[in-house]
Amino acid sequence: FVNEKVALFHQATTENQFLRIMHTGEILRSMRLTIKATCPMDLSNFPMDTQLCTVEIESFGYTMTDLRYQWNDGAKSVQMQNTVSLPQFLVLGHRQRIIEASLSSGNYSRLLADVQFIRSMGYYVIQVYIPSSLIVVMSWISFWLNRGAAPARVSLGVTTVLTMTTLMASVNAALPKISYMKSIDIYLGVCFFMVFGALIEYACVGYTDKRIQLRKNRFLAMRKILEEKRNEAMKQAEMQSALENAELLKNSNSSSYSRTPRHDRYQREASVRFHTCCMMTCTVNGGHDTLPRNGKEDDLRLGNGGGGGGGGGGSTFVPIHIPPPLPPVEPPNRVLGMRASDIDKYSRVIFPIMFLTFHLMYWMIYMSISGDIPEDLVYLED
Repeated sequence: FVNEKVALFHQATTENQFLRIMHTGEILRSMRLTIKATCPMDLSNFPMDTQLCTVEIESFGYTMTDLRYQWNDGAKSVQMQNTVSLPQFLVLGHRQRIIEASLSSGNYSRLLADVQFIRSMGYYVIQVYIPSSLIVVMSWISFWLNRGAAPARVSLGVTTVLTMTTLMASVNAALPKISYMKSIDIYLGVCFFMVFGALIEYACVGYTDKRIQLRKNRFLAMRKILEEKRNEAMKQAEMQSALENAELLKNSNSSSYSRTPRHDRYQREASVRFHTCCMMTCTVNGGHDTLPRNGKEDDLRLGNGGGGGGGGGGSTFVPIHIPPPLPPVEPPNRVLGMRASDIDKYSRVIFPIMFLTFHLMYWMIYMSISGDIPEDLVYLED
């Protein structure tokens, strides 16, 4: 047996073999033995794979010039009972072949008996596929929780991520350490990224909510400053209006008196001074005020221009611009056109659709490429 690893002859109670010589000259030798042989497997489609294992029979010391093997009964030379079964595989059928093996010591005749296996998926559906799908669905619960419930949403996201990590490690621990990707690795990888995406989604919600709150605080602060500026301008406008009314009243009073020295002697000069430092005015007699003065003050004189009575001088007023009232604008509540609640709302729809689409594509693709069945396979009879 070329590909044997361990072979065992049965010897209870004696050696299980016999030799028969027919009257036609044919010799029949039968023996009972158990063989553990190697079977290279391609696990790319695991656990939806099919495997073809081979038992190889060859002479160790006789080349084809001395000995040639052949199947005596053709397709019926290898027979298997339909009750043969394995815990993880279903035996689909078998076939037999004859090849010539070329070695350094010569050419040898070799018999091959192939057995076709199909892996049973029941264990993996119950232990892997259904739990991982439920873990992904459980991670979507955070989309319906309140944004302020940070401990609940974070703990739910971290728990699902760690559970998926443990499940992936337990599945791969029972399999050979291979370097290529298996179909179950793709499924568990997508499930892991789905639960990880649900955790990242809450991080995006929290960041968006924080950015909106910062913009809202900045907007309210700017609005408060503009309101203060507008109120200050309105006070200045009211003050300027009062000065204009005082000038009109002075002009009307001056026109009622005649220009005589007697009247000029009793005429009193009114001086109104406008101080930009403290936004105050005062009216004094005799052309002097009692407020502190500095080099940056603006003097607005009403009535006579300087010392005595008489002719009214010109008046100077500084125009004051009053900003229009602010329109009732709502504070900003969006970042890049989205609110924090919109992210949760869209995630409730996008995540299930993505997972269902992946399910359909996954099962359709891998069920169609699960494995090739040899055309000359002899199926087991039911």
